[in-house]
Amino acid sequence: MRGVLRAESLWVETFTGLRMRQFEGLLRVVRERGGNGPGGGRPWCLPLADRVLLVAVYCRTNLTMRQLAPLFGVSPATVCRVIQRLCPLLALEPAARPIAAADRLWIVDGILIPVRDRKLGVSSRNHRFSANVQVIIEADTKLVVATARPAPGNKADAHVWRNSDLPAQCQGVTVLGDGAYINTGLVVPHRKRPGRPLLPGEEADNAGHRKVGARVEHAFARMKNYKILRDCRQRGDGLHHAARAVAHMHNLTLAA
Repeated sequence: MRGVLRAESLWVETFTGLRMRQFEGLLRVVRERGGNGPGGGRPWCLPLADRVLLVAVYCRTNLTMRQLAPLFGVSPATVCRVIQRLCPLLALEPAARPIAAADRLWIVDGILIPVRDRKLGVSSRNHRFSANVQVIIEADTKLVVATARPAPGNKADAHVWRNSDLPAQCQGVTVLGDGAYINTGLVVPHRKRPGRPLLPGEEADNAGHRKVGARVEHAFARMKNYKILRDCRQRGDGLHHAARAVAHMHNLTLAA
């Protein structure tokens, strides 16, 4: 049975939110990372472009594998194999430390992602079983710089930050965090203490901090257009790969 969706401009732009040129860049990255495999063995039912489209549609729409199967004319088992094989290859590569690191400004925050995997997700402040994924963006462009491995959603942002590999990637770069990152070495707002009101200069600093720090929330709102970040059914490393794939597609969209 021939499926409906193919790697053509109409379907790519409708179902993934990517322009055809952006999708071709994504396809090139997957091909360079060995998306076609070492060769030999049973060939895939779909060409590589259609398989990359399948994974992108899955991240964007969060349709089940039974729903995706007839759209591409394959079995649900094939959809599962394609996602397991290619989703890690769509992942955002960790950014290299900028040459003029002292002149760059990054922002970090944690995003709570509802998950079905009870080994990873726990009941969190959003009243769902969720995982905490730390995300760093560049303040000027809102491009995602890096994402950390998911942690239980009831862990504080500062705790997850310290136990991730992100601090090592931020050496020499100024990183902003909100009030949850106190005593982590990041630039955080001035804290109001009992009996000690903020000074006028500190209030102005906090206002500027809030204005710049809001950009990470704007980035999260765009990333959550990929509905897999609203209810992830993947288990094990599936959320980690999905978050990095979404970050990659988010960057491709903004870079245009």
